[in-house]
Amino acid sequence: MDPGLMNEIMLTFGPVPSRRLGRSIGINNIPPKICTYSCIYCQVGRTHRKQIRRNTFYEPQQIFHQVKRKIDETFASGESIDYLTFVPDGEPTLDANLGISIDLLKPLGFGIAVITNASLLSRDDVKNDLMKADWVSIKIDSTREKRWRKINRPHRNLHFNHILNGILEFAKQYKGILTTETMLVGCPVEDEARLRQTAKFIRLADPATAYLSIPTRPPAESNVRPPGPSDINKAFQIFEAHIERVEYLIGYEGDAFASTGNATEDLLSITAVHPMREDAVKKLLENAGTNFSVIDKFVRQGKIISSDYNGHTFYMRNLRMN
Repeated sequence: MDPGLMNEIMLTFGPVPSRRLGRSIGINNIPPKICTYSCIYCQVGRTHRKQIRRNTFYEPQQIFHQVKRKIDETFASGESIDYLTFVPDGEPTLDANLGISIDLLKPLGFGIAVITNASLLSRDDVKNDLMKADWVSIKIDSTREKRWRKINRPHRNLHFNHILNGILEFAKQYKGILTTETMLVGCPVEDEARLRQTAKFIRLADPATAYLSIPTRPPAESNVRPPGPSDINKAFQIFEAHIERVEYLIGYEGDAFASTGNATEDLLSITAVHPMREDAVKKLLENAGTNFSVIDKFVRQGKIISSDYNGHTFYMRNLRMN
């Protein structure tokens, strides 16, 4: 990969406030936007290239050095870190060197987290890589194939039953903290039988916490809307009847994005994988001693695009612009 393009994409971002992980440095180990899915609600847009073959995208040493530099910058600016999280523009387990990168990062002394859509969990090499992480989140939006295809829009060669079996096999073997995430979209969200079936399956995986989430940032498809309060409550009550610990993941994560002192790099790296609300952008720039003209310049240059969703303006990196 061209080093100039790699530097433009940037392999780390944050720390960002995470509702599950506290203060998290994100690791962007997949180029935009390569994924096994093209979910209708994805916050970084439609998938440019669907694939299920694992590849080497970046060398583990490159990831390590960028993470180490980000940690040093974060501490130098007086900020804290709780986790190092693989949460890229695509599916993190497509990285054939994911396990090697985790091994390199562990001696740094932070928890290692991976947020995966679970689509490759039927593969032993993927399971083995994820076993090395301290915290893993797996996506389970539905246990009905028709709904899965409609919401997640998977690669044509993925097999739904293999994915479900892979999830349960991994859950039995994994010794770290396992969580699940189920995205609720549309109104009404789901019929009760469908929700109950999904909840019963998640119970078999026995996660530490089953999270219910809704779209809170501009989704890939403009017609996707978060469900109403009554539908969210219905889903929660059904899940809670079957799963020991259920939590909402539906609120704004806040504006406590850390500035490492380089406002330009912080904005471009964070918005490449994490659309930022306008109030969060203003707070980040204020902490860096920079005014909002930076954003105006990036928008004019086409490096950052703005989008309105649910009454708020969001800014995100233009992933199609090198």
